Amino acid sequence: MAWALVVLAGLLETGFAINLKLSEGFTRLWPTISFCVFALGSFGLLTLSLKSLPVGPAYAVWTGIGAAGTAVYGMVFLDETTSVLKLVSISLVIAGVIGLQLSGTAH
Repeated sequence: MAWALVVLAGLLETGFAINLKLSEGFTRLWPTISFCVFALGSFGLLTLSLKSLPVGPAYAVWTGIGAAGTAVYGMVFLDETTSVLKLVSISLVIAGVIGLQLSGTAH
């Protein structure tokens, strides 16, 4: 259950990063409100998960999902450039998170 909270928190991190951009420096009301809601939800779920998970692997999964999700969203929906290097780098972030989990440090 705790890992499900981390995954959901990572998805919410993607949401707050995207809304941070859309808020245009907190000058647009609804993206600013959305940023606050997503950020509070993300940090709240991460905090709950850390009651039973080690901080290192949980934080790595949370940031990995947020970073990869935000980068992919930007390329698909915000007209950001897509390159082979970006896609390989996103894959390496995901591989690093999976490797950390498989290494047994999360047990």
